[in-house]
Amino acid sequence: MALVAIDFDILLWTRKAEMAEPGRRKKKKDTAWRVFSLKELQSATNNFNYDNKLGEGGFGSVYWGQLWDGSQIAVKRLKSWSNKAETEFAVEVEILARVRHKSLLSLRGYCSEGQERLIVYDYMPNLSIHSQLHGQHAAECNLGWERRMKIATDSAEGIAYLHHYATPHIIHRDVKASNVLLDSNFQARVADFGFAKLIPDGATHVTTKVKGTLGYLAPEYAMLGKASESCDVFSFGIMLLELASGKKPVEKLNPTTKRTITEWALPLARDKKFKEIADPKLNGNFVEDELKRMVLVGLACSQNKPEQRPIMSEVVELLKGESAEKLSNLENDDMFKPEQTCPFQGSSGPDSSDCITEEKSSKADAIEEAVDSSETVPSTR
Repeated sequence: MALVAIDFDILLWTRKAEMAEPGRRKKKKDTAWRVFSLKELQSATNNFNYDNKLGEGGFGSVYWGQLWDGSQIAVKRLKSWSNKAETEFAVEVEILARVRHKSLLSLRGYCSEGQERLIVYDYMPNLSIHSQLHGQHAAECNLGWERRMKIATDSAEGIAYLHHYATPHIIHRDVKASNVLLDSNFQARVADFGFAKLIPDGATHVTTKVKGTLGYLAPEYAMLGKASESCDVFSFGIMLLELASGKKPVEKLNPTTKRTITEWALPLARDKKFKEIADPKLNGNFVEDELKRMVLVGLACSQNKPEQRPIMSEVVELLKGESAEKLSNLENDDMFKPEQTCPFQGSSGPDSSDCITEEKSSKADAIEEAVDSSETVPSTR
């Protein structure tokens, strides 16, 4: 995809009338993004100094920077130029230029000089959900219950916008705790659209090479490469359980056995032991009805069969408690009855099976080799 084509598409987009969808920002007369020079970004990041590095993944590195006007930015620098990297760069720039929502990370601009490909965003000083729960800020316990609930609903609204209101609809393909960033007020911003796919009108899914992060991948995507909005729903469900419990998506029980967060949480939910699911760092300071809601929605989203998962607009409605009837139906769903077969059993993929044992390790390893993980390194800033 040529950058000329990107510019043309973006210019067409910015001339369209503003869509009256929930959360959509009002357009200014001038485009909110711009093209940066390499010299400008080198100056802002102290020549991409190691001390400015915020994180690193398969795509390259992210650096903190400060522009001449004092505004802080995050600069995503591709590791090396290739046709694949060029395509991912083009996709992310185009998608970021298309979407405007309070819960999606905004594009500040980009740079394309020689073989340098850089994307510029607003800097998010509170980093990500992952950093707050599992990384350098975990001990600070910054995420009280009220913040967690707001992060859950705000990020759900952002993904719902991609699925239902963006034109064409967009599959994120890498929803996870490290890709939901937090601004100075802990407002959630869904980020990292390098793996995103545009969905043609009338299409139910796209078949593509598997990319994402183990622990968050829907089984039909991990094993068959079938990407759909429902794959994002699955990943979001895992993240909800992570927010509620403070646990990682997969925990190692012993050298040969791993357990997913769904396998751990479902028996407790069936026994109505929601308090035992709550993150111990909350010290009991949570609204039990909201905790229950978050856990039930998370488990409903992360079922093996995509047709059994809710769509994101329903997820938003359930998290906000806007329909007592739908919440009651969810609570009384067969999956939460003790005598039912676990809806997470029988999956071919390691991300949604009950346990990854030694017998399954060869299959798990094969999938892991097929997945381009994009976990970030905790920031030193």
